[in-house]
Amino acid sequence: MDDAFGNTEAEIAGQINGVLTRLREEREKARISQMELSLKAGLAQNLVNSIENGHRIPSLPTILKICWALNIEPSTLFLRSAEDRIKKRDAIIELVRQLA
Repeated sequence: MDDAFGNTEAEIAGQINGVLTRLREEREKARISQMELSLKAGLAQNLVNSIENGHRIPSLPTILKICWALNIEPSTLFLRSAEDRIKKRDAIIELVRQLA
């Protein structure tokens, strides 16, 4: 089944996994343990572990708490790689050129 933007459930699951992967990467980049993150964010350690392992999908308030604790903007978790952003930018530029 597709969502309102034409994404399949598999694509949505892939996007969610990407966010959870980036969350773990940001925690590791900050060089803090799951326990330290849970204490800073005011969350249970098992919740942080379940989120990072893909067993639970965090709510928006939980994402915001984690981002605050990691001192990052929430958009950091949702942005794709620089290479993906460049490809999308180039595709948009090409589309604009074709329409001009």
